[in-house]
Amino acid sequence: MAQQIELTNTVSESQLGKRLDQVIAELYPDYSRSRIKEWILKDMVSVNGKIDNKPRSKMMGGEELFIQAEIEDEMRWIAQDLPLDVVYEDDDILVINKPRDFVVHPGAGTPDGTVLNALLYHYPALAEVPRVGIVHRLDKDTTGLMVVAKTIQAQTRLVRALQKRKITREYEAIAIGQMTGGGTIEKPIGRHATKRICMAVHELGKDAITHYRVAERFREHTRIVLRLETGRTHQIRVHMSYMSHPLIGDVIYGGRPRPPRHASDEFIHALRSFDRQALHARMLRLSHPMTGELMEWHAPLPNDMVAMIDILRKDNAENNEDIY
Repeated sequence: MAQQIELTNTVSESQLGKRLDQVIAELYPDYSRSRIKEWILKDMVSVNGKIDNKPRSKMMGGEELFIQAEIEDEMRWIAQDLPLDVVYEDDDILVINKPRDFVVHPGAGTPDGTVLNALLYHYPALAEVPRVGIVHRLDKDTTGLMVVAKTIQAQTRLVRALQKRKITREYEAIAIGQMTGGGTIEKPIGRHATKRICMAVHELGKDAITHYRVAERFREHTRIVLRLETGRTHQIRVHMSYMSHPLIGDVIYGGRPRPPRHASDEFIHALRSFDRQALHARMLRLSHPMTGELMEWHAPLPNDMVAMIDILRKDNAENNEDIY
């Protein structure tokens, strides 16, 4: 069953010279390039009040866009009775605290059993919203807060806020190596040249900015707090690996166990058995997409990271080091 949608937006000055299909894809990233191109070719897109059916039309900046189209309900995905930890909910949005081992969106190798499937079960009306309302993702083994839109209008506004960097996402992580202070990593990220499932710092990649500060130091590890200014795939993991401080447990990006000298058997075992990247989305702050109210949520550290921090503190004490 098709659903009618209407979208309005203004081409920004920074999009000067870009094609119409590129501009719409940037403004509405939750719709695929192929769907956007189809809308343009089928006379569903107006620029300054006139139909423009040429995807390659160049934009000058400032144009008023109006899209009147239809989308199919996302019925190819099945609803599954999977638990969701809902932190907040109203008529327009919900915020969940995602556990580890929980993929956000179906894909190659994971056709179901995802957050999306759970959302369809608990909120059937989300079948009418692109990507079942998902605004941003967390990696399978990254824990913490995610916002989901319950209407197309709310989703469009949240995605726009994310693009304009008006949503604050704060993470906590445990990195390998002793870091001396905070800073900003501003390195572009793209697909790895040979490992296609991995990302890497690459001069031809998309801009990526991560801010970080030291929260606690250990003998050979550091507890850090990070804020994303952009949201590239695996961004924190890639940037920290680039800095030679990969996250504990992140074997994909180099976070293999590195126990310090004279570490206890308990510490070595804990380090070797930590089987995911030590990364948690602990704070989310945004303006409500419909009311404009500034809202903020916090999610406590999961038990495995709490236990690892306790072990690291114990190791400091056992080796007569006070590095807080």
